[in-house]
Amino acid sequence: MSQVDISEFRRLDLRVGLVEHAERVPGTDKLIKLLVNFGQFKKKSITALGHLYGPEHFIGKKFVFLVNLKPRVVKGEASECMILAATESEEVIAPIVPEKDVKAGSQVL
Repeated sequence: MSQVDISEFRRLDLRVGLVEHAERVPGTDKLIKLLVNFGQFKKKSITALGHLYGPEHFIGKKFVFLVNLKPRVVKGEASECMILAATESEEVIAPIVPEKDVKAGSQVL
């Protein structure tokens, strides 16, 4: 396992985001497009968890996201941030949620 310096870790902007809208990306089985509110701004995220969760699982809930990820286009949809999840296998993936009800946009340290 490679190690990262604390200065490298500090470059990651991890925040709690509230999913306001979620829908399947047309023509795909796994992809779900999320609209995420981070308090001061909103971003879109494309997640490949559609084989485990429906869009309704995400709506109105808070999850941890990496918000300063370089945007990329997935199936014609821009993904501007990434939801974080714990994984045991392709069939056991758990999106990370805050233990307490913190405000959207709260930093994760």
